[in-house]
Amino acid sequence: MSATDRPRLIYLHGFRSSPKSFKAQMIGERLRAMGRGADFICPQLPASPREAIALVRNRIAPTAQDTLVGSSLGGFYATVLAEHLGCRAVLLNPAVDPAPGLAAHVGVQTMFHSDEPFEFLPEYVDELRALAFGAITFPQRYLLVAAKGDELLDWREMVKRYPGARHLVLEGSDHGISDFDQIIDEVLSFAGFGPH
Repeated sequence: MSATDRPRLIYLHGFRSSPKSFKAQMIGERLRAMGRGADFICPQLPASPREAIALVRNRIAPTAQDTLVGSSLGGFYATVLAEHLGCRAVLLNPAVDPAPGLAAHVGVQTMFHSDEPFEFLPEYVDELRALAFGAITFPQRYLLVAAKGDELLDWREMVKRYPGARHLVLEGSDHGISDFDQIIDEVLSFAGFGPH
């Protein structure tokens, strides 16, 4: 199997986040240690949901053999893409219906990992609404990680949104899953990057 045929892990960060997210960094480090660093992709997503989806679809071009890992808003994007592309997805405290919550964030925002400002425009909320989808198909392609201690999103809504998917419900934890090191092996195994 050539490097171009190998499955990839594509990490999609959340709102105001970046490839500097500690979960993205941890996954990248682990895959590099396994000699699979070239198979890890973590793009900086634009603020526009339409442009974020287009960037992943057109520039990264995931295939059914790849796995998307999405955190928060990135989990919503990962679901949209997995439904269209037929690939696996790991959802880390995913935003189930992000439009209403993010409507309150219209305006100038700053990134979490820098002081860099960006503008979240009102039309981006409409773009999120346009990406909404019905029930998931092939729930076995999903691993949902939902933290009961998530201070921003309701873990029960996540579980309800992904019926039949594999659920890993964390007692406690938080929105960022600060104890991600305790579940990274399970995430990578589901994505096909576990020990062989």
